[in-house]
Amino acid sequence: MSAPRYKRVLLKVSGEAGLGGDSYGIDPKTVHAVCEDIAQVVHTGVEVCLVVGGGNIFRGKALAESGMERASADYMGMLATIMNALALQAALEKIGVFTRVQSAIPMDAICEPYIRRRALRHLEKGRVVIFAAGLGAPFFTTDTPAALRAAEMGCDALFKGTSVDGVYTADPKLDPNAKRYETLSYHDVLSQDLKVMDASAISLMRDNKIPIVVFSIRERGNFLKVLMGEGVYTTIA
Repeated sequence: MSAPRYKRVLLKVSGEAGLGGDSYGIDPKTVHAVCEDIAQVVHTGVEVCLVVGGGNIFRGKALAESGMERASADYMGMLATIMNALALQAALEKIGVFTRVQSAIPMDAICEPYIRRRALRHLEKGRVVIFAAGLGAPFFTTDTPAALRAAEMGCDALFKGTSVDGVYTADPKLDPNAKRYETLSYHDVLSQDLKVMDASAISLMRDNKIPIVVFSIRERGNFLKVLMGEGVYTTIA
């Protein structure tokens, strides 16, 4: 393999794509497999930070649409991301990767509060930093905090691990004729409303000139492969 294309990256993993094939809960085998992929990248010397969703446990927006007050529902969703972050931390440390979980909602008994300079120091020491609880405020999905943390950490790229191998003209699971994009501009994503990430996240990446790499997290070893410029993925820049 060639050398890694980036020195520091943020990996955004949705709860559904990365933490279990079932409709609910945390699947230890899937968590372990994802963490082995992350470990492969860490062992190359690339600095890695993570943002994980909570949709495999709780979706605040869905409950809000059924009648619950949105702010409370979103805070419950943030707690789900902390549970997933702790699961990732346990799995990573079991295979010898040092980690820190930092939460936007202070929870001193189980993880660190989010402190930018401390997070940067952890990365410099080779630790994987897992950012949890989103922005600590309701009315945001985990896309926006992923983009914000990537910018704050000075990441060279934001990797979005999904259940498909890139961005398509339509949902490839529903439309067999859907075509995959090799590259897209930020403007293309926004103007065509491609639903890759929230518009605020796309705009933040555009303003900070940080490329977004969309790939399949379900294919084992794919994170390292795509980081090396191999495999199948879509780059937004």
